[in-house]
Amino acid sequence: MEKKENNRKLRVCVATCNRADYSKLAPIMFGIKMEPEFFELDVVVLGSHLIDDYGNTYRMIEQDDFDINTRLHTIVRGEDEAAMVESVGLALVKLPDVLNRLKPDIMIVHGDRFDALALATSAGGKSVGPLMTLSDTIIRMWLGDDVKSKDYIVALQHPVTTDIKHSIKMFELTLDALISFNKRTLVLFPNIDAGSKEMVRVMRKKGIEHHPNFRAVKHVPFDQFIQLVAHAGCMIGNSSCGVREVGAFGTPVINLGTRQIGRETGENVLHVRDADTQDKILQALHLQFGKQYPCSKIYGDGNAVPRILKFLKSIDLQEPLQKKFCFPPVKDNISQDIDHILETLSALAVDLGGTNLRVAIVSMKGEIVKKYTQFNPKTYEERINLILQMCVEAAAEAVKLNCRILGVGIGGGIIHQHELIHGSSFCAAELGHIVVSLDGPDCSCGSHGCIEAYASGMALQREAKKLHDEDQLLVEGMSVPKDEAVGALHLIQAAKLGNAKAQSILRTAGTALGLGVVNILHTMNPSLVILSGVLASHYIHTVKDVIRQQALSSVQDVDVVVSDLVEPALLGAASMVLDYTTRRIY
Repeated sequence: MEKKENNRKLRVCVATCNRADYSKLAPIMFGIKMEPEFFELDVVVLGSHLIDDYGNTYRMIEQDDFDINTRLHTIVRGEDEAAMVESVGLALVKLPDVLNRLKPDIMIVHGDRFDALALATSAGGKSVGPLMTLSDTIIRMWLGDDVKSKDYIVALQHPVTTDIKHSIKMFELTLDALISFNKRTLVLFPNIDAGSKEMVRVMRKKGIEHHPNFRAVKHVPFDQFIQLVAHAGCMIGNSSCGVREVGAFGTPVINLGTRQIGRETGENVLHVRDADTQDKILQALHLQFGKQYPCSKIYGDGNAVPRILKFLKSIDLQEPLQKKFCFPPVKDNISQDIDHILETLSALAVDLGGTNLRVAIVSMKGEIVKKYTQFNPKTYEERINLILQMCVEAAAEAVKLNCRILGVGIGGGIIHQHELIHGSSFCAAELGHIVVSLDGPDCSCGSHGCIEAYASGMALQREAKKLHDEDQLLVEGMSVPKDEAVGALHLIQAAKLGNAKAQSILRTAGTALGLGVVNILHTMNPSLVILSGVLASHYIHTVKDVIRQQALSSVQDVDVVVSDLVEPALLGAASMVLDYTTRRIY
C-alpha cells in the first residue's frame, strides 16, 4: 500500500502497563517503527513497569531501543482490591493530560486487566510473532547447567481477584505438587493484582527461593520466556500465555482454577478447576509432562503484525471513527479436564453366549470392573430386550463406580498395522456371518450357512438339544439334572466320552470355522489368527487341518493360537469401543 501524498503520518500511541502486555505489543511497535514514512510512534509506560518489586520492566523497553515519551506512576501499593480501584482512578486522573499533550490519532492497548481499563477509558491482539532460535544458553541461564530441553517445568500463577482465597489455596497445592514431582522448575512471581502479596508469602513459607529444584524469578524477557515454554516438558499455572501462545508449540499445559474460564483452549491444555489436595495436580503433572501435542493456530498464525499495520494504514483521518464490534464464532474446546480423566474410561462389553448373555464394564486397562450374567432367552426379540435392559443397568451402576462409559462393543475384530479396523459404519469384522455353505442351517442374522450357525455356542446348544430330545446325547458316565438346560458343554462332554454323533457335530462346526478362516486368510493375509472363547480349544486342531487342506500355499504358514485371556470375548468386545474412542489422529 502506497502512502497518499496529501495524507499526513498516522500518530500512534502505544501504552503498556506490564511485562505481559508489552510482550504482545512489542512486535507491533517494531512494525510501526520500521515504517516511519507512514507512522509516528509515541510510547507511554505506566503500571507495574515502574515498580522495583516487579523487576522495573520498563528497562526492557529501553533495551529494545524505544524512546519512552511518558512515564506515569499509577500504582497504589497494597495489592488488594481497594488498591486496584485506586490505581485505576489515579491513572484516569493522569492520562488525559498526557493524551492532550501527545494528541495521538490512534491508541493501541492490550489486555483486559484493571490497568488496561484505565487506558481504554481515557482513549475512548496480536499473539505469537517471530521468535529467536533456541539456544541451550537460555535454558542454562535460567534453570542451571544440568537441565535439558523438555526436562523442566515453567510455573506462572496469578491471583484471581474475584476469589483470592481460592487462588492462594490452589497456588499452595501447586507448589506442594511440584515439590513432590521433583523436576527442575522455573517459577515466576505473580503479577501485581490483589492477592499477589499473599502468594509471595506462600512461596517464601515453602522455601521455594532456596529449594534446589526451583528457580524463582520476578521477570524473564519475553523472547527468552517464550523459548523456555516452547521447550519445557510442561507449563503449569493460570496465565493466559498457557492457553494462548504456548499452544503454538504443542507444549503440554496444566491450567489451574477459574482465571481462564471462557477462553478457547487447544488440545494441549488439561484443566484442573479445583482441588482439595495436591493429588489431582500431581496426577495432571504425570499425565502431561513430556508429551508433545500438535501445534495449534487457535490464536493466530504469526502474521498478526502485518494485518494490524495494514489496518492502521487503511484509516482515513478525515472520517470520524465509529466503534465496531466483531464476535468470532464460538468453537467447542478440545482441551481436557482432569476430573474427566480421573474417571475410569470404560466400555460396556456384550457377549451373546449359547446359554448365557453377559454384559461387563471393562476399564481401559482391560480390567473387568463388574460383570452381569442372565440366562439366554429363546426368541430374538427377548434377547434384544434383555441386552438393552442389562446395558441400562450396567450404565447406571457405572456412574456409582466412577466409570465413564464410552460405548458398547459386540463382535470379533481385525487388527491391521496395529490398528483395529472399524469399517465405514463400524460393522467391520462380522466374522461370524461369513457364509460357508449355501444350504446350511438358519442363522440368527436371517441368512443361512454362516459360521455362527455352525460353530457358535447357541448353534452347539441347538444341536445338543436335538440329540438329547432323540435320546442320543447321553452316554455312560453322563447325566443332566432335570432343572438344568442342555447346552454346548454337554455336547463337548459327550464327545469326550466317545459319542460319535457329538464328535461329528463338533467336527462339522470346526470345519465351518476353518473355512471361514481360510476366506479371511485369502482376503487379509494376516500373520496371526487368535481363536477365543470356551470352544476355541476344541476347534483349533480342525481349523488347522482345514487350512492345510483348503488354503493357498502362500498363507498356510499362518500361526493359529488359542487366546489365553480369562475373558477374551468380553475384552475383545470392549476393545472395539476403547480403541476407537481414545485413538488420537493428528
